[in-house]
Amino acid sequence: MVEPPVPEPVAVDAPDLDALYSPPSEMIQKAVLDRLIGSHESYLKAATFFCLATGSAQGLDASPRGGPAGFVHVLDAHTVAFADWPGNNRIESLRNLERDDRVGMLFIFPGLEVFLRINGHGRVSTAPELLAELAEQGRTPKTATVVAITEVLMHCGKAVNRAKLWAPASQVDRASVPTVGQMLAELTRLGGATTQIGDEQVWQINAHYDHEVRHALY
Repeated sequence: MVEPPVPEPVAVDAPDLDALYSPPSEMIQKAVLDRLIGSHESYLKAATFFCLATGSAQGLDASPRGGPAGFVHVLDAHTVAFADWPGNNRIESLRNLERDDRVGMLFIFPGLEVFLRINGHGRVSTAPELLAELAEQGRTPKTATVVAITEVLMHCGKAVNRAKLWAPASQVDRASVPTVGQMLAELTRLGGATTQIGDEQVWQINAHYDHEVRHALY
């Protein structure tokens, strides 16, 4: 059998980014620090959500992290820490940190038009005193992630307004997208599973998910 020819990669000219974009202002450049200052700490005390970026030789990963205001603890001006709570048990971020300690943290503040970004190097800790400090709702986490900060900066909120993120009209209609149960049913069909998920099971999966995602937080 003759193998089909492999197509040649399409040549793409790299754009001259310096010609396309003006350099950041002096104020913007000076706002990138290697440590936390009072303003950053104030935002961290109010923070309830951020996205955590990690990577490995296999690729990149981004995952959400959330908790009560101040759930990311400031250990000192150069270090923050946060607990790991139950999710889907893929623990991709923790496994990535075993191989590549670089992390990025993007904080989103509901109702505000500003972001906080932290870049640094992370490690997974099981130090009992740290886990006790990060306990929530009477529960102690199995692990914590400690981040040594290399960069911290505030980021403008234009993306919030482009997305109209906080506008009530921007809330997604639940009926306009598949439910968790419907997605799982589709996945079983794709995987050729011998047991298919029926309509009654879809309803049960949706009910279970709705309960777990709101109540099985710790």
